[in-house]
Amino acid sequence: MTVVASSQLGRWQMAYDDDRGLAAFLDDLEQEAQGAWAAERGLEVAERARAEYARVGLPGRLMAGLGGRVALQVAGVGTVEGELVRVADGWLLLADGAVEWIVLLDAVETVRGLPPRAVPPEAWPVTARLGVGSALRAMVGERCLVRLRSGGQLDGRVGRIGADFVELQPDGGATALVAFTAVAAVRR
Repeated sequence: MTVVASSQLGRWQMAYDDDRGLAAFLDDLEQEAQGAWAAERGLEVAERARAEYARVGLPGRLMAGLGGRVALQVAGVGTVEGELVRVADGWLLLADGAVEWIVLLDAVETVRGLPPRAVPPEAWPVTARLGVGSALRAMVGERCLVRLRSGGQLDGRVGRIGADFVELQPDGGATALVAFTAVAAVRR
């Protein structure tokens, strides 16, 4: 009977050892599966982040920089620096002391000094919907310097504002209609 019990105990021990080996093997498989899932999840998160960032526009990045100092490279103008005061539909307002620049966004070539985040359009203030015509209407009668994308410039008083142009009245000269598409920036 002792021999039988000893033989039985040996089989149970082997079965127990096999179960422990099987359990260890299954644990290893589970850890590998978790590692593969984590790697796949990491790739998926990175891909989603890239896809989301691909939807971020220049205005969203600029909006995150409101109140900060930035440097813009503007077509036909060169470098313009100052505090980013406002970002709106197609334009921004930059102030450097008493000098203010209204810069059309599609004339902006580069921006330096922005934080790495962006602000989604649904978080923008209502005033961000105002077009460049609204900004120029606030300057009617004031002297300004209009810098063109071509590199030229016009000096005069802001007159009437149309849907896609501004009337500029130089001293002693004929009124010039300037298409918004030709304007790079307006210096107040």
